[in-house]
Amino acid sequence: MFQSAATLRASKMGRMVLLIRTSVLLFAALAPLAPETPPKQPLSLPLRCPGGDCPLLEGPPQTAGMRSGFVRLQPGQSVGWHTTGPNEESLVILHGQGEALIDGQPKHSFVAPAYTYIPPAMRHNVTNTGHEILEYVYVVAPAAK
Repeated sequence: MFQSAATLRASKMGRMVLLIRTSVLLFAALAPLAPETPPKQPLSLPLRCPGGDCPLLEGPPQTAGMRSGFVRLQPGQSVGWHTTGPNEESLVILHGQGEALIDGQPKHSFVAPAYTYIPPAMRHNVTNTGHEILEYVYVVAPAAK
């Protein structure tokens, strides 16, 4: 009727191992049922921006990595020198005129409607050189590796 201390320890150890194995198997069985990231959905967004830079798409989880925004610049105003790092950028000029200054490149002047491409890792600035508001949409996306 009486069990030795060693037998009790072995019995407890056996139950603990069984509990751990059961927990691992249960976790493995339920892991596929965990909620997945929902698939990306199409979006339609209004292009309303009181001024400056108004983000539209801000990357994950909204997109797979692309970011976008709507910019409105007053005459003479610029966005300031910046880079998008390893990403490439597109500018879709909707209204007005301006120029894209890109380090080491001749200036790129444009009048709407227009499109400008900026390669990855290029420091650049956009300036409104006209007498009306300059409006454009930028799209920044990861460059292919």
